[in-house]
Amino acid sequence: MKKIDILILKSFLGPFVLTFLLVTFALLLQFLWLYIDELVGKGLGFGVIAEFLGWGAATLIPLVLPISTLFSSIMTMGAFGENNELLAMKAAGISLPRIITPLIFVSVFISIAAFFASNNLIPVAYNNIYALRDDISKTREEIRIPTGIFYNGIEGYTIRIKSRDENTGAIYGVMVYNHTERRGNSSLTLADSGSIKLTEDKRNLIFNLYDGFSYEEPARSPSDTTYPLQKIGFKKESIIISLDNYAFKRSDASRFSNEVMSQNLGQLNHARDSIDSVYSQIKESQLKSILFSGGFMYPRQFDTSVYKKLSACFPLDTLLNFDSAYKEMEVAEGATVNLINTTTLLDSYVMDEGNYARPLRKIRVERVRKFTLSIACLIFFFIGAPLGAIIRKGGLGTPVVVSMFFFVIYWVIDISGKKLATDGVISPAMGTLISTAVLFPIGVYLTWKSTRDSSLFNAETYLIFFRNIFKNLFNPGKIRKKKL
Repeated sequence: MKKIDILILKSFLGPFVLTFLLVTFALLLQFLWLYIDELVGKGLGFGVIAEFLGWGAATLIPLVLPISTLFSSIMTMGAFGENNELLAMKAAGISLPRIITPLIFVSVFISIAAFFASNNLIPVAYNNIYALRDDISKTREEIRIPTGIFYNGIEGYTIRIKSRDENTGAIYGVMVYNHTERRGNSSLTLADSGSIKLTEDKRNLIFNLYDGFSYEEPARSPSDTTYPLQKIGFKKESIIISLDNYAFKRSDASRFSNEVMSQNLGQLNHARDSIDSVYSQIKESQLKSILFSGGFMYPRQFDTSVYKKLSACFPLDTLLNFDSAYKEMEVAEGATVNLINTTTLLDSYVMDEGNYARPLRKIRVERVRKFTLSIACLIFFFIGAPLGAIIRKGGLGTPVVVSMFFFVIYWVIDISGKKLATDGVISPAMGTLISTAVLFPIGVYLTWKSTRDSSLFNAETYLIFFRNIFKNLFNPGKIRKKKL
């Protein structure tokens, strides 16, 4: 490898790594903002939150890799052009295709890595994200008993605290209603003071109460009208309240392995074959049901090979001629009943559509998307490198604007195509590859223009062009002189 190749690679890898980290951090903040309500107030440890954000960052790779490739390629070639290094290379007899050759190898390597990330890492990340979100949603919020109001945030208990000493943590005027037996306000504990302690495993809440009374109405039969009441005074009493689901509990993450985003290419192929075989049998059964419910008692009526024989059996010219109005009304009522039956039957197929057809489309879309990330990285490189050579601007100004412009176009088209394909409006292949089909000609055109040293983005070129137009419009005499 020549020194110039090493120089080009170093100039590319630095911005690529920096862009990858910055874009990941920016998108991760958006990811955190999206799920902040689910994380706050649950008493989660730093390890759980860090794991959640780590898997979340892994799911952002399909967005981060293409824009990092685009931005770093524009920035690298733009910096070469701005510092006249690109001009010096061309003056030394090195063509632009030869200059970007080491970058092409790097972009191919990035595309291969993107495929393995899409096929192996991202499904695992989504699987863990689903599991963590479910476990976090089952974790109840931290217990923070306010003063002066009745607090029922602990299942089976209603607690009221009159005041609290913030320095010592002591509580005063404590009132605890025990509703665990679901017999109304039949158990009450009053205390002059006390303290609250949460066990280390967060499974139990301990109330240490001092100088109070416990009131309890024992269970009685409906015919008992004596209303007995038990009153017990105490100097110190401890109430232990079990806190189920208040502490974060990790469950088996494999329960989400059937989700489409949690499967790799092999699993998607297996799921597609399984659902497709079942759905084919269901469609065949549905077709037969529609034919017979619609009045087609002889399915061979749709067979064109026997159409002539059937036309001989049915007098088509006089088929709708009825002997009486009653006979015509009878036939119309029968057709109406068949139409209603068919409509009802089609409505019942909506459930099968949701259980089989839509998941099958999602699987087919995700199968193709395993490859679109790699294709996007390559296309963005062949857009970014020529653009950098044409613009000849490095730094964080023009490359950022141009990169975001092309990336927004790609992202909008890709999301729209995926939704249309999932809804069945267009085919899965078309929905997932439409963004590639739009950007590929742009990459080819820019590459072609850059090899010819085009001034495509030179504002002075366009100003000269429009000046000539205005001169010709307002000075037509010059044109006549030239013709003469």
